[in-house]
Amino acid sequence: MNGFLLVDKPSGMTSHDVVAKTRKKFGTKRVGHAGTLDPMATGVLVLGVGNATKLLQYVVDGKKSYEATIKLGIATHTDDREGEVVSTADTSAITEEEIRTGLGKFVGTIMQRPSSVSAIKIDGKRAHQRVRDGEDVVIPEREVTISSIDIQSIRASEIDIVVTCSAGTYIRSIARDLGDALHVGGHLTRLRRTLVSPFSIDECTDLESGVLLDTAAGVRRMMPTRTLTYEELIEIGFGRTIPANSVSGIVAALTIDGTFAALLENRDYAGKELAAPTLVAVKE
Repeated sequence: MNGFLLVDKPSGMTSHDVVAKTRKKFGTKRVGHAGTLDPMATGVLVLGVGNATKLLQYVVDGKKSYEATIKLGIATHTDDREGEVVSTADTSAITEEEIRTGLGKFVGTIMQRPSSVSAIKIDGKRAHQRVRDGEDVVIPEREVTISSIDIQSIRASEIDIVVTCSAGTYIRSIARDLGDALHVGGHLTRLRRTLVSPFSIDECTDLESGVLLDTAAGVRRMMPTRTLTYEELIEIGFGRTIPANSVSGIVAALTIDGTFAALLENRDYAGKELAAPTLVAVKE
C-alpha cells in the first residue's frame, strides 16, 4: 500500500486528524503529510502512504498557492479568526491605494516573522503548544519568497487575495503585518490552499473517496526519472553506484515495469561521476 493521497482538507480538522483517519483507512501506520494546514484552513493536503512517506520532503519544499481573506481593524493573538482579540481600530480612513501599496511591499524575497502559534518547533516543542502553556513566544524572522499577491476584491475592511509563495510562508503573517503597517491591526478570516506543487486542488477529493496515486506516478511529476536495467537495480540494492544520471540533482529511479525503486544523485568518485542511491525503496 504505497502512494500519495490528495485530500481537500475540510475546516475544523487538524492535519494530524487527517493522518490518523488515513492510517485507519489504509490499515497502516506509515502515513505522513506534506505541510501542515491549520484547523481553520481548507484545501490541498498531500499525504504519503508507505514508501511515499520518505518522498514528502520533495513536496513540502515546493511552491504553494492560497486563497485568503484579511480582516483589518481587529488583531488576534493567533493572527487568525480563532484567536482572542487583542486590539481593535477604526478602518474607515484606510484607502484602497494604501491597501494595495501595503500588500505590494510583501512581494519578493522578504524577511517574515512566523505566527507565534505556528507548528514550528522551539527546543523540541511546537510554538503553538508553548503559547497554550502560557509562554510568550516570538519566533525569529526567516527569509521567504512571495511571488505574487493578487487582490480579488476589497470590501471595506475585508480583502480577498490570492498568494503564490515559497514553502515556509505564513499567510497569517501577511494579514498581521498589513494590519501593523496600516496601524489598525489585522487577522486572517479564511484560508484555502489551492496548490502544493505539483499537486493542485482540482486533483483533491474528500478523505473517504480518495484513492492512492501510485508512488511512481507521483515522483514522475516531482523530479526527473530514469529507468534502471536489471543489473543496475541489483547494484543499488546493495548500496553501490551505477553510471551517472544524465541530469544533476535528485533523480527518481524506476524499474523496467515502472515501479519506484530509488532516489539517485550524482557524486564524484576519484574524478569519475557516478550515481549513488540516497534512498532505496524497501519491499514490504
